[in-house]
Amino acid sequence: MQLQGSLTLKKFLIWRIKHIPNKQFIHFVSIVVGILSGLLAAVIKNTTYFFQQQITNVNIEYQSLFYFIFPILGILLTLAIIRYGIKKPVNHGIPSVLYALSKRKGIMPAYQMFASVFTAPITIGFGGSAGLEGPTVSGGASIASNLSRLLHLNQATRSLLIGCAAAGAMSAIFKAPIAAIIFAIEVFSLDMTLASLLPLLFASISALLTTYFFFGSTQLLPFELKDIFNLNHLGYYMIFGIIAGLGSVYFTKMYLWIERFFEVQLKGYQRVILGGLCLSILIVLIPPLYGEGFETINNLLREDYLAAIGTSVFIKDFDQTWTVIFLLLGLVFFKVIATSLTFGAGGKGGVFAPSLFMGSALGHVFAKIINALGVTSIPISVSNFTLVGMAGMIAGILHAPLTAIFLIAELTGGYTLFLPLMITASLAFAISKYFVPTTIYTTDLVKKDALLTHDKDDTILTLMQLDKLIEKNFCILSPAMTLGTMLTEGVAKSKRNLFPVLNEEEALLGIVLLDDVREFMFDSSLHETVYVRSLMHSPPNVIHYEKDHMKVIMRKFQDSSAWNLPVLKEGKFLGFVSKSKLLSVYRRELIRVSDPL
Repeated sequence: MQLQGSLTLKKFLIWRIKHIPNKQFIHFVSIVVGILSGLLAAVIKNTTYFFQQQITNVNIEYQSLFYFIFPILGILLTLAIIRYGIKKPVNHGIPSVLYALSKRKGIMPAYQMFASVFTAPITIGFGGSAGLEGPTVSGGASIASNLSRLLHLNQATRSLLIGCAAAGAMSAIFKAPIAAIIFAIEVFSLDMTLASLLPLLFASISALLTTYFFFGSTQLLPFELKDIFNLNHLGYYMIFGIIAGLGSVYFTKMYLWIERFFEVQLKGYQRVILGGLCLSILIVLIPPLYGEGFETINNLLREDYLAAIGTSVFIKDFDQTWTVIFLLLGLVFFKVIATSLTFGAGGKGGVFAPSLFMGSALGHVFAKIINALGVTSIPISVSNFTLVGMAGMIAGILHAPLTAIFLIAELTGGYTLFLPLMITASLAFAISKYFVPTTIYTTDLVKKDALLTHDKDDTILTLMQLDKLIEKNFCILSPAMTLGTMLTEGVAKSKRNLFPVLNEEEALLGIVLLDDVREFMFDSSLHETVYVRSLMHSPPNVIHYEKDHMKVIMRKFQDSSAWNLPVLKEGKFLGFVSKSKLLSVYRRELIRVSDPL
């Protein structure tokens, strides 16, 4: 049966090459990827909401007990599924996709398609304070990656289809197709060309139509603008943009600090116990931290504080404005902690929804404070600042200002807030970028030099692999060799004019160039009296296999003006990298990246 399937696929691929142009075929595959990503998003979302409804619709007397038990239980079940079911590591969603694009040629493991379905809904459905966007994107990316391999598509096309999967997943979740396309371009550093835009558009539309067909037109944030933008309030949007940027810095730094604490200080079940207990206590004390938090956002937009915040063990009187402000500030402060604890304990999810949650609370509380202080003759719109707050935090935390602007504009059904969205998002992004150059997604990738950017030169250098540049066809010399032995055993047998000198431990002692001996190599009187140790000299620089990335290697060639540099791994000689091969591979990657289709 398997052999028959392989033959059928082979026949189809041959037929496709003969009858369907490559560009049209990629357009067709992008539609398929969009449909599959839409179905995946729908399954993950509805499974999560099913768990949430079963837990939250219990008798109010037992709700606090459920809030305490189920977050820990969800994390334990997630870890059990990974350890005993999947039996392979399940990495964070979007960072794992970015790493696959930069260092694995866009190849993702097949099990990642199913890992998101089984882990994220349990973590979040049982109360984990995280989002579904990251796992959905990684699951869709795995589908696109493995489908590309099945159809024997090249690396550039595979990367494009992974971007299509990301656009499809975001379009299906938020029903915002334009924002989804921009998200794929901003986060995955895709080129904004017609060749890439059309597949992204097809994927985004097909994913959206899939969710409409199977699950209706229900939106996560069903809201229509009621308050028009007042130009007199422009200064307040600028002030809030700065505040949103600082809030983004707080979110990123707190998240990374807690993540490092769990990685370094805690091991195994210590992480589960401490993280799970702290998370459960936080949710019992502050119920809105439960799950994604979109219901809380919708209630804030309606200014229904009892439904949004719930009954607190601290305060139950919502008639006082400053009481609401105090509770909302608590949501802003503790949301990132709850999210970080979810991941630290071993749960799976993303940070997109927590960013929206924190932004909505921050924008809402800012507007409430301004109105309470009475500093403006016309009160500022609380709902507008709630929406703008979400854009500001997305722009600051994810460094994706365009995604933030278009997402909120599409969700509101109009573009009357476009100007304040642009002002807030751009200021938040600038402030966050200044204090935190990398995002939650990219911090670890930057350390590994595994991050693709919109800078094409940096992208090409990141995609190049040192292993494929190392040349090993060199004759090895020892320092005790005589000149005569070197000529017979080295020069006569080698096609290269460069000779490494190694000791018995394969450590590089120096190099000998043919030019170094050319003048006296035919003087037979020197053949037995001159030794290699007296001829060798240090190379102009050395490439360290473990730590030197391609940018560093390029700089070493530039600074040394060398044509060949030796490569050392753990002190042992591996081979040489030549400038000619380096530039040749660079040109080949440039052509490939510039023309994905």
